[in-house]
Amino acid sequence: MTNLGFRVLPLKRRPSQHLINEYKTVVTPHISDNLNRMFAMNAYLQPYHKQGKLVGPAITVRTRPGDNLMVHKAIDMAKQGDVIVVDAAGDMTNAIAGEIMLRLAKKKGLSGFVIDGSIRDVMAFREDTFPVYARGVTHRGPYKDGPGEINTPISVGGAIVHPGDLIVGDEDGVVVVPFDEIDHVLQLVKAQQMKEAEIMQAIEEGTIDRSWIDQTLKQKGCDYCGYTPNV
Repeated sequence: MTNLGFRVLPLKRRPSQHLINEYKTVVTPHISDNLNRMFAMNAYLQPYHKQGKLVGPAITVRTRPGDNLMVHKAIDMAKQGDVIVVDAAGDMTNAIAGEIMLRLAKKKGLSGFVIDGSIRDVMAFREDTFPVYARGVTHRGPYKDGPGEINTPISVGGAIVHPGDLIVGDEDGVVVVPFDEIDHVLQLVKAQQMKEAEIMQAIEEGTIDRSWIDQTLKQKGCDYCGYTPNV
């Protein structure tokens, strides 16, 4: 029997480096579109780093609000390229990470932080390319007492994250790709990239077909009130 709510589990699965590298070439809107927009973290999680893309497997942390003991443990457990994803219940009273943890994570070669809570020492993050997404900023420091869990399912920014899921973050936000779907979703995203490239070319050439708009309005029963549609 385990101590539910206060336990540490190993991360048993990680995506291949090849797939991680491939996801570095795609954007979160395309990923989100091909997950039916159901695996996106909400807009409350904002980037606080200067620049840089976040891609890597999730080490998940659930902690009580305002406490970062298990986040420290997760940093020590993590391997190069991992992303520390923290469910701090969205509470912003105390910071979960600051400059010391930033430096520790960078030294280990981690890919970034996603924290459903607050950070502090915000200028250290803003002047760095180490990716960090958080809900807010406060100078109030954290406690280090526990409890918490590492590598169990968590909820962050309205998205469910399982250990080993692929986390992708860019200027538009953060999306979660379920581990078992990583390769399949990538193929869908690549196809969308090609389709949108064709659309962009058609726009430039003036050949884009916009008839779908009036067709949709007609199907939905829109009243044109004297306006003559194109279909």
